[in-house]
Amino acid sequence: MTQSAQVGSKRALIIGCGIAGPVLAMFLKRAGLLPEIFEGRSAPSDEAGAFLNLAPNGAAILRTLGVDDDVLGYGTPTTKILFQNHRAKRLGLNPEQTTLIKRGLLNRGLREAAVNAGVPLHFGKRLVDIEQRNGKVKAVFEDGSSAEGDLIVGCDGIHSRTRRVAVPEAPDPSYTGIIDCGAFTRTSAAGAADGIMRMTFGLKGFFGYQVVPSGEVYWFENYPEDHEPDRDTLDAIPQQQWRDRLLAMHGDDHHPVAEIIRSTEGPIGRWPIYDMQSIPRWQQGLICLIGDAAHATSPHVGQGASMAMEDAIVLAKCLRDVPDTRAAFATFENLRRERVERVVKEARRTGNQKAPSGAFGRAIRDLVLPFFLKMGVKATEPVYSYRVDWTERVTADAGTR
Repeated sequence: MTQSAQVGSKRALIIGCGIAGPVLAMFLKRAGLLPEIFEGRSAPSDEAGAFLNLAPNGAAILRTLGVDDDVLGYGTPTTKILFQNHRAKRLGLNPEQTTLIKRGLLNRGLREAAVNAGVPLHFGKRLVDIEQRNGKVKAVFEDGSSAEGDLIVGCDGIHSRTRRVAVPEAPDPSYTGIIDCGAFTRTSAAGAADGIMRMTFGLKGFFGYQVVPSGEVYWFENYPEDHEPDRDTLDAIPQQQWRDRLLAMHGDDHHPVAEIIRSTEGPIGRWPIYDMQSIPRWQQGLICLIGDAAHATSPHVGQGASMAMEDAIVLAKCLRDVPDTRAAFATFENLRRERVERVVKEARRTGNQKAPSGAFGRAIRDLVLPFFLKMGVKATEPVYSYRVDWTERVTADAGTR
C-alpha cells in the first residue's frame, strides 16, 4: 500500500495512461479514492499517433475537472467541417465546433494534469494477470512486480489485457474494412488557417485536412481494404512507396489533395481500423472496463476520446455514491452501455459511407448526401450536447429498466 493510503479509503489500480486513465484518476481522487496509474510503456511517447477532433461533450468533462485550458491549449479550434466530392463540389457543412489536437499531446496534457493532481504514475508496468481474493485485487506485471488494491479499472485500449483477463469470452475487436493513415506537413497549396476541416469523398479514398495557425497541415486518409492487413506488414512498407500509393489513389481528386500528400516529408502513420460493438459484460468482480477496453469505436464520428472521458466521470460518480464496488460497477454499465453502443454503431455506419463507388453511385451520393448530412448533424446533436453533472448523486438502481 502506498504511503498516501488512508484507513477506509479504496485504492484504485488504473491500468493504462492514455485518455481514460488520467481522467478517471483525477475524478476518483476528487471522489475520495486513492487512484494509482500503471502504464505498460516504458516511457511517455508524446510524438506517437496522429490527431483527433475532441468533441464538445469531451471538452465539457475537462472543464468539470478544471484542466481544459491546460489540456486543450495543445490543440486548435475546428469551427466547422466542410464535405466535398472529388471535384470540390460542396456537399454539406457540419457547424459543430471541436478541438483539433495531436493524440500524443492530448495524452501528455492529461498525464501532466493527473500527476499535478498528485496521482502516482508508474511506467513499464505491463499487465499480465489479475488475482482476486478476500475482497482485494492484485495486478501482476510483466516485470515480476505486483500491486494490490480494492478495485482495478482497465483503461488499456482496444487490445486490452484487462479485458482478456476479466471477460475472456469477449469477442476480438472487429476489423471494419478500412485502412486509416495520416501525417503532418507544410505546403502553401493548402491555403491559410481558417478553422475549417475539409473532407473529400475522393474517387478511390476519403481525404481530410486542416491548416492550423502555425502553418502545419494535419491530414488523414481512409480507403477500403477487404483483406485485414497485419499491422507489421503495413509498417514495413517504405514511406515513399506508401506516399506513391496514396498519390495514385488521389491523383485525380481536386486541388490540393495530391499536393498535400506529395509535400509530406515525415512519416505517414497507417493503421487498420477496428471497433468492438458489444461485449457480454464490462465488469467481473472487482474489475471494470472503460473506454476502448469496453466499447472501442472507429474514428468516423470523432467520439472515441469523448466517450472514454464520459465513462471516467460516470464511473467515478458511481464509486463515490454506491458503497459496494460490484454494485457501483454494475450501475456504471447500466448507465453507459446503451449510449456508447449506439455511438459505435453510428461510427461504423458512417465509415461504410466513405467507400468509393462508380460514376452512377457518386452521382446518387452527391444528390442525396447533403440531405443525409443535415439529418446526421441533427442526429448527433444529442451526442455532442450530452453533459454529466458531477454534483448529481447516483443510486444503485440508476440506468436499470
